[in-house]
Amino acid sequence: MKDGRTHLAHKAEHAVDLDTGAVVAVALHPATAGDTQTVIETLCDAGENICGAAAGAESAVNAEGFAEAVLDKGYHSNEVVVTLKEWGVRAYCSEPDRGRRNWRNKTAARDAVYQNRRRIRGERGKGLLRQRGEKVERSFAHMYETGAMRRTHLRRHPNILKRLLIHAAAFNLGLVMRGIAGGGTPRQMKESAKRLIAALILLCRMAPLESLRLIASRNPL
Repeated sequence: MKDGRTHLAHKAEHAVDLDTGAVVAVALHPATAGDTQTVIETLCDAGENICGAAAGAESAVNAEGFAEAVLDKGYHSNEVVVTLKEWGVRAYCSEPDRGRRNWRNKTAARDAVYQNRRRIRGERGKGLLRQRGEKVERSFAHMYETGAMRRTHLRRHPNILKRLLIHAAAFNLGLVMRGIAGGGTPRQMKESAKRLIAALILLCRMAPLESLRLIASRNPL
């Protein structure tokens, strides 16, 4: 602010598909809202986008939305795990250490929390949480480190959200290009071009030797 105060204006959240690493939802929330309050809205956006993608193209996308949600400990709360259970979604949410808890008159929350705790302690749950740390952070690095969106000078949330959506679209486009051409960024394409040129030079150097060997084999002394 002009008077020197820090104004926490917005907070961005991503939803990423762990199978492909693609960003399936980008949401912008007021910075005063907690993670446990905003995650439900972000997951709703992700579910709508997944259903829309499944309806618009013939693919392996689940037409009913996502079946599993992998979250870090900042999103863990009774309300979140209970809501996901009511949706029929398996939650893999890291649980912070809260000590011994009182479950009196909280049967539904107790069952949901214990089921989530059992899942994250299994091998599959540990593997999914490792993937979350790996693939979700890639989109963060693209948008906030390389994309320089840690500090934005845009005003109004709709304008900031538009900028975030453009960055997310570029990130997903990079995944598509990486699958087609082997490089999803200009730096990777540059390195691919260097390797191609080096291979052509090596082929040109080897071609005369191969021709001489072929001539020698046809005209033995």
